[in-house]
Amino acid sequence: MVKLNKIYTRTGDAGEAGLVDGSRVSKADPRMGAIGEVDEANCVIGVALLHLADERHRAMLSNIQNELFDLGADLATPGKDFAPTEMTLRIVQDQIDRLEREIDAMNGELEPLRSFILPGGGAGAAHLHLARGVVRRAERAAVAAAAAVPLNPLALAYINRLSDHLFVLARLVAKAEGGDVLWKPGATRQL
Repeated sequence: MVKLNKIYTRTGDAGEAGLVDGSRVSKADPRMGAIGEVDEANCVIGVALLHLADERHRAMLSNIQNELFDLGADLATPGKDFAPTEMTLRIVQDQIDRLEREIDAMNGELEPLRSFILPGGGAGAAHLHLARGVVRRAERAAVAAAAAVPLNPLALAYINRLSDHLFVLARLVAKAEGGDVLWKPGATRQL
């Protein structure tokens, strides 16, 4: 259980942050960059939720927001043992499997893609596309961090699958908001 009585601690004033094991790293460390990008992704998903009425979609995103805190804790836990324990949060295969089941179920309600689509298709879909873009950036940051320190491979798989989930959910929401906005290759170029 987390208990925060005081929000500011002054421990980060010199540009360092604490990891789960108590060690300190620079706030410019690639691991901290990945944690920050995951936090931003969670914030953008929170904004997307404001534009969604469907309770099934909202429930999926609420689960994801909670899991993004788990992901942040996973990324903030140094070491090479990625097994979860009572005291160590780690992303697990079941979380990835659930995302895949949800992707498959949502995709079953959609027509196959015949073109790339533009981010848009209504307010809810546009916010989900923005969230997808932020998650992709978080994934790149996590991959960069994994090149420097050991990270849970399932954490990397989760964040990769999450961007797919948000893409399919954005398409599903766009369907209810008027449909995908299709890319028209070269539509505005003059020859």
